[in-house]
Amino acid sequence: MSGLGDFPAAAVLRVESLERAKRFYVEVLGLKEQAIPGPAPQAMLMTGDGSAVLIYERPGMSAPLNTTLGFSIPADKFDDVVTELRGKGVAFEEYDIPEMGLMTVNGVAVVDGNKAAWIKDSEGNIISLAVM
Repeated sequence: MSGLGDFPAAAVLRVESLERAKRFYVEVLGLKEQAIPGPAPQAMLMTGDGSAVLIYERPGMSAPLNTTLGFSIPADKFDDVVTELRGKGVAFEEYDIPEMGLMTVNGVAVVDGNKAAWIKDSEGNIISLAVM
């Protein structure tokens, strides 16, 4: 076996409402839905580089308090992405976590010289946008 580093990976997120979450990921974030077989209430959403986000409906289960999905944004596009999302009504999270050296200003932090920001999806899952 060559290790899991040789295979694609996908984020798997719990959502309260599959239809509401699909609208958020497709209409707000711009991911593309890909059909997947099966009876379970789920959807596969693809990003431009072939990464995948699987969302599945599980009502009554709370969203985690940690970041569940991260997007690597090129430095020259970060501000444009933030502006576009704000224009679509997306609220950016504010954090002040001294023990991590993390503090956002107007929703954006600078970490080791690179910008980062966090938003929540329609289901409360925390998503990071970061220059890496």
